[in-house]
Amino acid sequence: MKNTAVLLLSCPDQRGLVAAIANFLLAHNANILHADQHQDGELKLFLMRVEWDLHGFALPLADFPAAFAPLAAQYRMTWRLAEAAHKPRMAVFVSKFDHCLADLLYRYQSGELHCEIPIILSNHEDTRWLAETYRLPYQHVPVSRDAKEEAERMQLAILHDRKVDFVVLARYMQVLSPRFIAHFPQRIINIHHSFLPAFHGAKPYHRAFERGVKLIGATSHYVTETLDDGPIIEQDVARISHRDTLDDLIHKGADLEKIVLSRAVKWHLDNRVLVYANKTVVFD
Repeated sequence: MKNTAVLLLSCPDQRGLVAAIANFLLAHNANILHADQHQDGELKLFLMRVEWDLHGFALPLADFPAAFAPLAAQYRMTWRLAEAAHKPRMAVFVSKFDHCLADLLYRYQSGELHCEIPIILSNHEDTRWLAETYRLPYQHVPVSRDAKEEAERMQLAILHDRKVDFVVLARYMQVLSPRFIAHFPQRIINIHHSFLPAFHGAKPYHRAFERGVKLIGATSHYVTETLDDGPIIEQDVARISHRDTLDDLIHKGADLEKIVLSRAVKWHLDNRVLVYANKTVVFD
């Protein structure tokens, strides 16, 4: 396990930013391991990810916010600090399709995803066997049109009780309410079975097949109040032939969905994603 810290920040672009951040870290004996930056010329915005070794770092992380505050105020920074050793607590929501859940759980068991999974929540019982296979807690919360608000209250209570940090929708076929989303801003990751913004909403493969597309895709994004319109983290595509049937599209799409979702989750866990202006920078 890496003994490192990661600083993610954004601020108005101006001269001296990289030097100021590096000098601050150097003043506390930091050994910088990785640094990546991006300038958005249109918005005149500077974005950066910097990771350093905590061995020999002279500033306790508990004291970092107070020490960094004057520099952050000077440059009008929005920032957050993460410790690589920390394991975020990830809840997984799923309905009947199991391919994305199965991929996440395999990667979790293999150690690829540095997190804890305190709960898997579903509006169906179909995937309970997968949770039991990996010896993870599974809870069935039925969702009906007339009692959706009550179901979300139950879900939020469970997430609070399990001290969940973020939520992954692994083909969870329900639209979350603004009230629910407000509890986890930029901390709900969804997989959409389409290359957004094309074919948003329900049954995108059917619509893509009817349109005769030559490429299909999958999109992982942070959930916002506007359906399928949140900041995109990752996308991928597969080529389609005129010989492919609707079932072929669905099967090819399922392969894309699981890899795109797992990439997005890993990058989120690795603190590589910075959201701004309803889009993201995914740092190397």
